[in-house]
Amino acid sequence: MLVNGKWTEEWQPVQAKDEKGGFVRQVSSFRNWVTPDGKPGPTGEGGFAAEAGRYHLYVALICPWASRTLIGRKLKGLEDVISVSVVEPMLSKQGWQFGEYQGATNDPINGAVYMHEIYTKADPAFTGRATVPVLWDKRTGTIVNNESSDILRMLNGGFGDLARNDIDLYPAGKREEIEAFNARIYPALNNGVYRTGFATTQIAYEEAFSEVFDCLDQIETELEGRDLLFADHPTESDIRLFVTLVRFDVAYHGLFKCNLRRLSDYANLQSFCRRMLDWPGVAETVNFDHIKRGYYSIASLNPSGIVPLGPALDELF
Repeated sequence: MLVNGKWTEEWQPVQAKDEKGGFVRQVSSFRNWVTPDGKPGPTGEGGFAAEAGRYHLYVALICPWASRTLIGRKLKGLEDVISVSVVEPMLSKQGWQFGEYQGATNDPINGAVYMHEIYTKADPAFTGRATVPVLWDKRTGTIVNNESSDILRMLNGGFGDLARNDIDLYPAGKREEIEAFNARIYPALNNGVYRTGFATTQIAYEEAFSEVFDCLDQIETELEGRDLLFADHPTESDIRLFVTLVRFDVAYHGLFKCNLRRLSDYANLQSFCRRMLDWPGVAETVNFDHIKRGYYSIASLNPSGIVPLGPALDELF
């Protein structure tokens, strides 16, 4: 991680633990918002007005948090408004890096080699992990926001008429249900798979493991007779659920020891995942090669670096 703007050691997946040895995720540091008129959003300062070509998104295709924003960008028709750079899937000793791996890109905006250089360009004294996604302002040369939930929501409403408005990821009549669902699946499932995979004690692992499968069991029941969660099109809750499910059998079941059941053991969840992949633009944000190579490059979990050949994706999806 970075300490006062300096890279301190080789990249490690676990930077903080709770009293039981459980994985603790870093809180996002940059929380400004793009708004149609440039006024402040729910957090942060103003001055970030919606403009075509002004903003750039840094993502990793392995990362579910970054993939939320890529899906939002697709569904809202913002591909020509917000440019994108994709880091390589394999985690280097200095974390995310840009390069020539198929499906990755270089950084045409700042010329960075490593993602942590983007953070120190925004704040030369930054302390913390250099995570993705990052929404970058080309005009002022700084990070607008590095919290995926914020970015997804501002993609939905912050770009005004620059975005497609026939799909509302956060419809007014469903917001209470969406907020409750999001609050339920974040600790138990979205972050729960990481709490399972990166647990450093048996008790922390078992607690997280139980929460993951309790959550999957509940949602499997709730999806009975439903195509999507809250509307006839994807909402942000569908996106949050999908990005974890699509990685489940490919990475979390094996590498993260979430091995009680597979996605393919849940008929409704598997069907939901297939419907999401069939939604126009969504499949373009999913790269299974990046997902597998990225997760299995985590040396603390997979010292040999061997990437498994399975599962059979044509049977799964």
